[in-house]
Amino acid sequence: MSSDPRRLLVDTDTAGDDTQAILLAALSDRVELEGLTIPAGNVPFDYQVENAKYTLELAGASDVPVYEGARSPLLKGYESAEYVHGEGGLGGELFPDTGIPSADEHAVDAIVRTAREHPGEVTLACIAPLTNVALAYQREPELPALLDEIWVMGGAVNTLGNITPAAEYNFWVDPDAARIVMDAFETTLVDWGVTVRDSLFDAETFEEVAAIDTPLADFFLTITDAVREFNSQSENDALGADVTTQPDSMTLAALLEPDIVERAETYYVEVDDREGPTRGYSLVDELGVTDGEPRTRVVESVDGERFERMLLDTFRHGDPHRSL
Repeated sequence: MSSDPRRLLVDTDTAGDDTQAILLAALSDRVELEGLTIPAGNVPFDYQVENAKYTLELAGASDVPVYEGARSPLLKGYESAEYVHGEGGLGGELFPDTGIPSADEHAVDAIVRTAREHPGEVTLACIAPLTNVALAYQREPELPALLDEIWVMGGAVNTLGNITPAAEYNFWVDPDAARIVMDAFETTLVDWGVTVRDSLFDAETFEEVAAIDTPLADFFLTITDAVREFNSQSENDALGADVTTQPDSMTLAALLEPDIVERAETYYVEVDDREGPTRGYSLVDELGVTDGEPRTRVVESVDGERFERMLLDTFRHGDPHRSL
Protein backbone atom coordinates (compact mmCIF):
# COMPACT_ATOMS: atom_id res chain seq x y z
CA MET A 1 0.00 0.00 0.00
CA SER A 2 1.18 3.52 -0.80
CA SER A 3 1.84 5.71 2.20
CA ASP A 4 -0.19 8.47 0.55
CA PRO A 5 -3.93 8.15 1.18
CA ARG A 6 -6.17 7.92 -1.88
CA ARG A 7 -8.83 10.54 -2.48
CA LEU A 8 -12.26 9.00 -1.94
CA LEU A 9 -15.83 10.09 -2.63
CA VAL A 10 -18.64 7.92 -1.24
CA ASP A 11 -22.03 8.00 -2.96
CA THR A 12 -24.49 6.80 -0.31
CA ASP A 13 -28.21 6.60 0.48
CA THR A 14 -27.37 6.60 4.16
CA ALA A 15 -29.38 4.11 6.15
CA GLY A 16 -28.37 0.99 8.02
CA ASP A 17 -25.14 -0.50 6.78
CA ASP A 18 -24.23 2.60 4.74
CA THR A 19 -23.35 4.20 8.07
CA GLN A 20 -20.78 1.52 8.82
CA ALA A 21 -19.22 1.98 5.39
CA ILE A 22 -18.95 5.70 6.09
CA LEU A 23 -17.27 4.98 9.44
CA LEU A 24 -14.69 2.76 7.73
CA ALA A 25 -13.94 5.46 5.16
CA ALA A 26 -13.80 8.27 7.71
CA LEU A 27 -11.59 6.38 10.18
CA SER A 28 -9.16 4.77 7.74
CA ASP A 29 -5.73 6.25 7.17
CA ARG A 30 -5.66 4.67 3.69
CA VAL A 31 -7.99 7.28 2.16
CA GLU A 32 -8.75 10.97 2.34
CA LEU A 33 -12.52 11.24 2.44
CA GLU A 34 -13.33 14.14 0.10
CA GLY A 35 -17.08 14.07 0.63
CA LEU A 36 -20.35 12.14 0.67
CA THR A 37 -22.82 12.48 -2.19
CA ILE A 38 -26.46 11.56 -1.62
CA PRO A 39 -28.99 10.18 -4.16
CA ALA A 40 -32.56 8.98 -3.63
CA GLY A 41 -32.59 5.49 -2.14
CA ASN A 42 -33.09 3.65 1.13
CA VAL A 43 -35.25 6.14 3.04
CA PRO A 44 -36.79 9.59 2.44
CA PHE A 45 -34.08 11.94 1.18
CA ASP A 46 -33.81 14.34 4.11
CA TYR A 47 -33.32 11.44 6.53
CA GLN A 48 -30.47 10.16 4.36
CA VAL A 49 -28.74 13.54 4.47
CA GLU A 50 -29.05 13.88 8.23
CA ASN A 51 -27.99 10.26 8.81
CA ALA A 52 -24.82 10.90 6.80
CA LYS A 53 -23.95 13.99 8.84
CA TYR A 54 -24.63 12.20 12.12
CA THR A 55 -22.37 9.30 11.13
CA LEU A 56 -19.54 11.66 10.17
CA GLU A 57 -19.98 13.42 13.50
CA LEU A 58 -19.64 10.10 15.35
CA ALA A 59 -16.39 9.51 13.48
CA GLY A 60 -15.05 12.95 14.38
CA ALA A 61 -15.24 13.92 10.71
CA SER A 62 -18.03 16.49 10.66
CA ASP A 63 -15.86 18.71 8.45
CA VAL A 64 -16.30 16.25 5.55
CA PRO A 65 -18.83 17.87 3.18
CA VAL A 66 -22.19 16.25 2.45
CA TYR A 67 -23.45 17.03 -1.05
CA GLU A 68 -27.16 16.63 -1.75
CA GLY A 69 -27.88 15.07 -5.13
CA ALA A 70 -30.68 13.57 -7.21
CA ARG A 71 -33.93 13.29 -5.27
CA SER A 72 -35.46 10.78 -7.70
CA PRO A 73 -34.25 8.17 -10.18
CA LEU A 74 -33.56 9.17 -13.80
CA LEU A 75 -36.85 7.88 -15.22
CA LYS A 76 -38.57 5.40 -12.92
CA GLY A 77 -40.67 5.84 -9.84
CA TYR A 78 -39.23 4.15 -6.76
CA GLU A 79 -39.95 2.88 -3.27
CA SER A 80 -37.75 3.43 -0.24
CA ALA A 81 -36.83 0.56 2.08
CA GLU A 82 -37.86 1.82 5.52
CA TYR A 83 -39.59 -1.52 6.02
CA VAL A 84 -36.08 -3.02 6.18
CA HIS A 85 -34.08 -0.27 7.93
CA GLY A 86 -36.78 1.15 10.22
CA GLU A 87 -38.38 4.57 10.05
CA GLY A 88 -35.70 7.13 9.28
CA GLY A 89 -33.18 4.44 8.33
CA LEU A 90 -31.26 4.04 11.61
CA GLY A 91 -33.21 1.21 13.19
CA GLY A 92 -36.47 3.08 13.72
CA GLU A 93 -35.63 4.79 17.01
CA LEU A 94 -32.85 7.26 16.12
CA PHE A 95 -33.67 10.49 14.29
CA PRO A 96 -30.60 12.78 14.28
CA ASP A 97 -30.78 16.54 14.01
CA THR A 98 -27.16 17.67 13.80
CA GLY A 99 -27.67 21.24 12.62
CA ILE A 100 -24.70 20.75 10.28
CA PRO A 101 -25.33 22.48 6.94
CA SER A 102 -25.04 20.62 3.67
CA ALA A 103 -22.44 21.76 1.16
CA ASP A 104 -23.69 24.40 -1.28
CA GLU A 105 -22.64 22.39 -4.35
CA HIS A 106 -24.90 19.76 -5.94
CA ALA A 107 -23.60 16.20 -5.64
CA VAL A 108 -23.28 15.77 -9.41
CA ASP A 109 -21.23 18.95 -9.70
CA ALA A 110 -19.06 17.86 -6.76
CA ILE A 111 -18.25 14.50 -8.38
CA VAL A 112 -17.32 16.14 -11.69
CA ARG A 113 -15.31 18.96 -10.09
CA THR A 114 -13.35 16.64 -7.80
CA ALA A 115 -12.47 14.32 -10.68
CA ARG A 116 -11.41 17.22 -12.90
CA GLU A 117 -9.29 18.83 -10.18
CA HIS A 118 -7.50 15.56 -9.36
CA PRO A 119 -7.41 13.46 -12.55
CA GLY A 120 -6.43 9.88 -11.93
CA GLU A 121 -6.43 10.33 -8.14
CA VAL A 122 -10.08 9.92 -7.08
CA THR A 123 -11.78 6.66 -6.16
CA LEU A 124 -15.57 6.64 -6.21
CA ALA A 125 -17.36 4.18 -3.91
CA CYS A 126 -21.00 3.75 -4.92
CA ILE A 127 -23.14 2.09 -2.25
CA ALA A 128 -26.47 3.50 -3.43
CA PRO A 129 -28.59 3.73 -6.56
CA LEU A 130 -26.34 5.09 -9.32
CA THR A 131 -28.35 8.18 -10.26
CA ASN A 132 -25.73 10.75 -9.23
CA VAL A 133 -22.99 8.86 -11.04
CA ALA A 134 -24.96 8.52 -14.27
CA LEU A 135 -25.78 12.23 -14.21
CA ALA A 136 -22.12 13.06 -13.55
CA TYR A 137 -21.14 10.95 -16.57
CA GLN A 138 -23.68 12.76 -18.73
CA ARG A 139 -22.20 16.06 -17.53
CA GLU A 140 -18.59 14.91 -18.05
CA PRO A 141 -18.16 12.12 -20.63
CA GLU A 142 -14.46 11.84 -19.69
CA LEU A 143 -15.35 10.83 -16.13
CA PRO A 144 -14.37 7.15 -16.59
CA ALA A 145 -10.86 8.26 -17.57
CA LEU A 146 -10.65 10.96 -14.89
CA LEU A 147 -11.41 8.60 -12.01
CA ASP A 148 -8.83 6.20 -10.60
CA GLU A 149 -11.28 3.48 -9.57
CA ILE A 150 -15.01 3.04 -9.19
CA TRP A 151 -16.46 0.44 -6.82
CA VAL A 152 -20.15 -0.44 -6.98
CA MET A 153 -22.29 -2.30 -4.46
CA GLY A 154 -25.17 -3.56 -6.54
CA GLY A 155 -26.69 -6.31 -8.60
CA ALA A 156 -27.33 -9.97 -7.91
CA VAL A 157 -24.83 -12.10 -9.80
CA ASN A 158 -26.77 -15.15 -11.00
CA THR A 159 -28.58 -15.38 -7.67
CA LEU A 160 -31.85 -14.21 -6.12
CA GLY A 161 -32.17 -10.49 -5.50
CA ASN A 162 -33.26 -8.79 -2.30
CA ILE A 163 -36.07 -6.58 -3.63
CA THR A 164 -37.45 -8.92 -6.32
CA PRO A 165 -36.41 -12.43 -7.34
CA ALA A 166 -34.52 -10.84 -10.24
CA ALA A 167 -32.94 -7.74 -8.75
CA GLU A 168 -30.91 -6.19 -5.96
CA TYR A 169 -32.29 -2.96 -4.49
CA ASN A 170 -29.71 -0.41 -5.74
CA PHE A 171 -29.98 -1.57 -9.35
CA TRP A 172 -33.77 -1.93 -9.10
CA VAL A 173 -34.31 1.62 -7.81
CA ASP A 174 -32.64 3.22 -10.82
CA PRO A 175 -32.00 0.59 -13.49
CA ASP A 176 -31.51 3.26 -16.16
CA ALA A 177 -28.64 4.78 -14.19
CA ALA A 178 -27.19 1.35 -13.39
CA ARG A 179 -27.19 0.41 -17.07
CA ILE A 180 -25.45 3.67 -18.04
CA VAL A 181 -22.76 3.27 -15.38
CA MET A 182 -22.07 -0.42 -15.99
CA ASP A 183 -21.81 0.26 -19.74
CA ALA A 184 -19.55 3.31 -19.43
CA PHE A 185 -17.18 2.50 -16.56
CA GLU A 186 -14.76 -0.29 -15.76
CA THR A 187 -15.95 -1.02 -12.24
CA THR A 188 -15.34 -3.41 -9.39
CA LEU A 189 -18.72 -4.91 -8.48
CA VAL A 190 -19.65 -6.27 -5.05
CA ASP A 191 -23.05 -7.90 -5.48
CA TRP A 192 -25.80 -8.99 -3.12
CA GLY A 193 -24.88 -12.67 -3.43
CA VAL A 194 -21.31 -12.36 -2.21
CA THR A 195 -22.41 -10.25 0.74
CA VAL A 196 -24.90 -12.91 1.82
CA ARG A 197 -22.18 -15.56 1.59
CA ASP A 198 -19.32 -13.66 3.19
CA SER A 199 -20.62 -10.79 5.37
CA LEU A 200 -23.30 -12.48 7.46
CA PHE A 201 -23.25 -11.60 11.17
CA ASP A 202 -25.22 -13.75 13.61
CA ALA A 203 -26.24 -13.64 17.28
CA GLU A 204 -22.73 -14.60 18.41
CA THR A 205 -21.27 -11.59 16.62
CA PHE A 206 -23.92 -9.29 18.04
CA GLU A 207 -23.01 -10.48 21.56
CA GLU A 208 -19.34 -9.73 20.86
CA VAL A 209 -20.24 -6.24 19.63
CA ALA A 210 -22.41 -5.62 22.71
CA ALA A 211 -19.47 -6.53 24.95
CA ILE A 212 -17.29 -3.86 23.33
CA ASP A 213 -19.42 -1.10 24.90
CA THR A 214 -18.27 1.92 22.90
CA PRO A 215 -20.38 4.57 21.12
CA LEU A 216 -19.57 3.01 17.73
CA ALA A 217 -20.54 -0.47 18.92
CA ASP A 218 -23.77 0.89 20.39
CA PHE A 219 -24.48 2.66 17.10
CA PHE A 220 -24.07 -0.60 15.17
CA LEU A 221 -26.54 -2.37 17.46
CA THR A 222 -29.00 0.50 17.07
CA ILE A 223 -28.91 0.63 13.28
CA THR A 224 -29.18 -3.17 12.91
CA ASP A 225 -32.17 -3.58 15.22
CA ALA A 226 -34.85 -3.26 12.52
CA VAL A 227 -32.86 -5.28 9.98
CA ARG A 228 -32.42 -8.16 12.42
CA GLU A 229 -36.15 -8.22 13.03
CA PHE A 230 -36.86 -8.07 9.28
CA ASN A 231 -34.42 -10.88 8.50
CA SER A 232 -35.75 -13.10 11.27
CA GLN A 233 -39.08 -13.17 9.40
CA SER A 234 -37.53 -13.73 5.95
CA GLU A 235 -38.49 -16.69 3.78
CA ASN A 236 -34.92 -16.77 2.45
CA ASP A 237 -33.12 -19.81 3.85
CA ALA A 238 -29.88 -17.84 4.33
CA LEU A 239 -31.53 -14.93 6.12
CA GLY A 240 -34.42 -16.42 8.10
CA ALA A 241 -32.72 -15.91 11.47
CA ASP A 242 -31.26 -13.25 13.76
CA VAL A 243 -28.65 -12.14 11.22
CA THR A 244 -27.55 -9.11 9.23
CA THR A 245 -25.64 -8.69 6.01
CA GLN A 246 -23.08 -5.92 5.56
CA PRO A 247 -23.04 -5.19 1.81
CA ASP A 248 -21.96 -1.56 1.95
CA SER A 249 -19.34 -1.88 4.67
CA MET A 250 -17.92 -5.00 3.02
CA THR A 251 -17.56 -3.03 -0.22
CA LEU A 252 -15.63 -0.29 1.60
CA ALA A 253 -13.57 -2.84 3.51
CA ALA A 254 -12.49 -4.53 0.27
CA LEU A 255 -11.62 -1.17 -1.23
CA LEU A 256 -9.52 -0.27 1.82
CA GLU A 257 -7.93 -3.72 2.28
CA PRO A 258 -7.75 -5.35 -1.18
CA ASP A 259 -6.15 -8.49 0.29
CA ILE A 260 -9.45 -9.56 1.85
CA VAL A 261 -10.76 -10.23 -1.67
CA GLU A 262 -10.12 -13.95 -2.16
CA ARG A 263 -11.40 -14.29 -5.71
CA ALA A 264 -12.52 -11.89 -8.46
CA GLU A 265 -13.12 -12.39 -12.17
CA THR A 266 -13.87 -10.00 -15.02
CA TYR A 267 -17.16 -10.42 -16.91
CA TYR A 268 -19.53 -8.62 -19.21
CA VAL A 269 -22.39 -7.12 -17.19
CA GLU A 270 -25.63 -5.63 -18.51
CA VAL A 271 -28.53 -4.22 -16.48
CA ASP A 272 -32.17 -4.62 -17.56
CA ASP A 273 -33.68 -1.12 -17.51
CA ARG A 274 -37.18 -2.16 -18.60
CA GLU A 275 -40.21 -2.00 -16.33
CA GLY A 276 -41.58 -5.38 -15.37
CA PRO A 277 -40.53 -8.43 -13.37
CA THR A 278 -36.88 -8.27 -14.50
CA ARG A 279 -36.40 -4.54 -13.80
CA GLY A 280 -32.86 -4.07 -12.47
CA TYR A 281 -31.73 -7.60 -13.33
CA SER A 282 -27.96 -7.79 -13.71
CA LEU A 283 -26.93 -10.15 -16.48
CA VAL A 284 -23.41 -11.35 -15.66
CA ASP A 285 -21.95 -13.46 -18.47
CA GLU A 286 -19.95 -15.97 -16.45
CA LEU A 287 -20.14 -18.41 -19.37
CA GLY A 288 -18.68 -16.00 -21.92
CA VAL A 289 -21.47 -16.68 -24.42
CA THR A 290 -22.51 -13.12 -25.29
CA ASP A 291 -20.77 -10.63 -27.56
CA GLY A 292 -20.34 -8.18 -24.68
CA GLU A 293 -16.84 -7.08 -23.70
CA PRO A 294 -15.82 -8.30 -20.22
CA ARG A 295 -15.08 -5.05 -18.36
CA THR A 296 -16.51 -5.50 -14.86
CA ARG A 297 -14.35 -7.00 -12.12
CA VAL A 298 -16.82 -9.04 -10.06
CA VAL A 299 -15.81 -9.87 -6.49
CA GLU A 300 -16.72 -13.53 -5.99
CA SER A 301 -15.28 -14.30 -2.55
CA VAL A 302 -14.21 -12.23 0.48
CA ASP A 303 -12.44 -13.31 3.66
CA GLY A 304 -15.38 -12.88 6.00
CA GLU A 305 -13.33 -13.34 9.17
CA ARG A 306 -10.92 -10.56 8.26
CA PHE A 307 -13.82 -8.32 7.26
CA GLU A 308 -15.52 -8.92 10.61
CA ARG A 309 -12.24 -8.11 12.36
CA MET A 310 -12.10 -4.77 10.52
CA LEU A 311 -15.54 -3.77 11.80
CA LEU A 312 -14.83 -4.95 15.34
CA ASP A 313 -11.55 -3.02 15.36
CA THR A 314 -13.48 0.01 14.19
CA PHE A 315 -15.89 -0.34 17.10
CA ARG A 316 -13.16 -1.02 19.68
CA HIS A 317 -10.36 1.27 18.55
CA GLY A 318 -11.71 3.58 15.85
CA ASP A 319 -9.19 1.96 13.49
CA PRO A 320 -10.33 -0.58 10.88
CA HIS A 321 -6.74 -1.64 10.16
CA ARG A 322 -5.68 -2.27 13.77
CA SER A 323 -5.35 -6.07 13.52
CA LEU A 324 -4.63 -6.52 9.80
